Amino acid sequence: QVQLVESGGGLVQAGGSLRLSCKSSGRTFGRFRMGWFRQAPGKEREFVAAISRIGGTTSYADSVKGRFTVSRDNDENTVYLQMNSLKPVDTAVYYCAADPTLAATLATSPTPYAYWGQGTQVTVSS
Repeated sequence: QVQLVESGGGLVQAGGSLRLSCKSSGRTFGRFRMGWFRQAPGKEREFVAAISRIGGTTSYADSVKGRFTVSRDNDENTVYLQMNSLKPVDTAVYYCAADPTLAATLATSPTPYAYWGQGTQVTVSS
């Protein structure tokens, strides 16, 4: 069983930065493609970023491209989301997720992600 635990959320002013972390239990972290999603109140969960198994390929939602950076450290079983130039619209609960499938491209839909963390709240004040 894979457990994912996010941390690093909090309250920040617009224009500020936060770095989210997601640590995985077990020895299979390097087998998973990892993704970050977010969900604001009253809205559907949306894709934020994803990274391949060894970190060579990344994908971003248009709304965060150029501001957010996803990375991973397989030795530490951890994936990161560096968020810069934060805006109030970035306010949401952020989830990391693990995709064990062998598809050719990084998934931007929640469907292939079999394991999810509990989420961490990010609040950006104006």
